[in-house]
Amino acid sequence: MTGPSLQTCLWFDGQAQEAAETYVALLPGSRILQSFPRRGAEGTFLLHLSLMGQRYTFLNGGPQYRLTPAASIEVHLDTQAEVDLLWNALLQGGQAQRCGWLTDRFGVSWQIVPRSLIRLMLTTDDATATRVTQAMMGMVKLDIAALEAAARG
Repeated sequence: MTGPSLQTCLWFDGQAQEAAETYVALLPGSRILQSFPRRGAEGTFLLHLSLMGQRYTFLNGGPQYRLTPAASIEVHLDTQAEVDLLWNALLQGGQAQRCGWLTDRFGVSWQIVPRSLIRLMLTTDDATATRVTQAMMGMVKLDIAALEAAARG
């Protein structure tokens, strides 16, 4: 690769390898691209990976910094089955938030978003968009059928 490139770096306290392997197994078309060992110590220092075509660096930087929900990875999915599967897998050992957000066991925040929510929110009908927004705000995991029902009024 030549020229500038861009990727997001996430800081972990020793779990970068496990997190990378977990996400690569859960997200189709994902893979670890490079792994850099710690020099003079056991384990991995950092990894370059691609999650569904987006590039990341996972750094085992130590306990100085923590991940927060101020930054999250947003995944758009087509079906409720896909939403449920990814939500349930990432939530193991993590914590559910509102509006389709969760923090997984590694401290990474995720937004699990059905594409239908985006379509429903892009309506030119303000009343429909308001109903969909209100329905979404009352949800933890997003429910496509309930969002579509809210859109219909």
